Amino acid sequence: MLIAGFPAGSFATNCYVVAPGPGEECLIIDPGQDAEPGVTEVIAEHRLRPVAVLATHGHIDHIWSVAPVCGAQGIPAYIHPADRALLSDPARGFPPAVGQQLFRGLTFTEPDDVVELADGMTLRLAGVELVVDHAPGHTPGSVTFREAREQVLFSGDLLFAGSIGRTDLPGGDYPAILDSLARVCLALPDDTHVLPGHGPQTAIGAERAANPFLAGLSTEPARGSTARPGGTPDPDGPEPPGGLKAPVTPSLGPWPPAQRSGAAGQAAGPRRPGL
Repeated sequence: MLIAGFPAGSFATNCYVVAPGPGEECLIIDPGQDAEPGVTEVIAEHRLRPVAVLATHGHIDHIWSVAPVCGAQGIPAYIHPADRALLSDPARGFPPAVGQQLFRGLTFTEPDDVVELADGMTLRLAGVELVVDHAPGHTPGSVTFREAREQVLFSGDLLFAGSIGRTDLPGGDYPAILDSLARVCLALPDDTHVLPGHGPQTAIGAERAANPFLAGLSTEPARGSTARPGGTPDPDGPEPPGGLKAPVTPSLGPWPPAQRSGAAGQAAGPRRPGL
């Protein structure tokens, strides 16, 4: 499998292009701000034919270029319905005053063709099979895309190397993201490659061993997975899947989490990248 990743825009959001191999159809995951030139370069370099854009969630740093890329390629966008409104109104993902200031004078629209994702659905597109897991917490409509054969998880802003997604923006829910991490991530084998929305790639085993946000979380079997976690985690993680340009660079600026405080439930500890 060919996976080419690059950080896009001032948010340094990782955009991924996924295909069975060179000269094949491909998927584009999370084309953020100014992602179009990078997507065009990867497509040309590997002679790829895009068939769909997939969004792990609706925050602006992940969907900025969804409509332009879909329009230029004549392809649909896939997103969870709980985040669909953010495609045309990304200011909803921020407190009102912040959103108005950030997006004053900017107009965003949905692509002509939008397909809504559902928990547990299997996408068979471009010769690639991805399982969709709804993983709310960072946003209500956050999802991950899991490729079982190569053991790759596109985690969006659910799980990062050494950290997790922030939950202090509208729609964020700290207990929900902990549940998503336990249900979606920790049930996977240790040698699962994690390709996050920001920062370098990692592996489930490395995060299980060292990520402070995962300490004490119980696991549940991942839907459709016959493998079970176990063995001694390799701190350096497994070898990257074929074709991955690694490592991708960290996000532009990490955000400090709020302190843990009763009902707020925010975790004190390492900083968390991205929006």
